[in-house]
Amino acid sequence: MRHNVMGRRLGRSTDQRKALFRNLATELFRHNRIKTTEAKAKAIQPIAEKLVTLARRGDLHARRLAAREITDPAVLQKLFDEIGPSMEDRTGGYTRIYKLGPRRGDGAKVALIELVDFE
Repeated sequence: MRHNVMGRRLGRSTDQRKALFRNLATELFRHNRIKTTEAKAKAIQPIAEKLVTLARRGDLHARRLAAREITDPAVLQKLFDEIGPSMEDRTGGYTRIYKLGPRRGDGAKVALIELVDFE
């Protein structure tokens, strides 16, 4: 039984799923928006929100906690120097998901996840 079991497994083992989420979060902060499947976008949205909250704190401990999830030091620098301070006036809701419809090849639902108010 799956009572109160949270999260999406996406047909992957635990280590592959964690690596996928880390890579998607890193690319989201690198490019400010990524196009992926709807399930993956919904799965990384809370991770990205928590990382932006850590970037808003800006202290050393928050940077080290975020470094566990962000795989590229340049992206971590961008997160703490640009994205975090630009989201300082927002209390939450740092990302948004647009649903784009089915993908042509396999019919998977595709979505665009992006950072709110960041150019």
